[in-house]
Amino acid sequence: MEPISILDPEATLDDAESGELLVHAWRVEQLRRLGVRRASAEIFAARVDWHEIADLVQHGCPPNLALEIVR
Repeated sequence: MEPISILDPEATLDDAESGELLVHAWRVEQLRRLGVRRASAEIFAARVDWHEIADLVQHGCPPNLALEIVR
């Protein structure tokens, strides 16, 4: 499946901005793999430690409740 870009194809990003976008996308993906809803993952990717959420989920906590606890 081809990823959808929300960026303007004509826009240029410097290396720092590009790197920040890549890190954010990676964090969102980690949260999504844990079962967090996409909208929540997008909002909280930069605000929570996904490792803490993973630990709670691994111990049986529902993903979105784990997100609420960690927030």
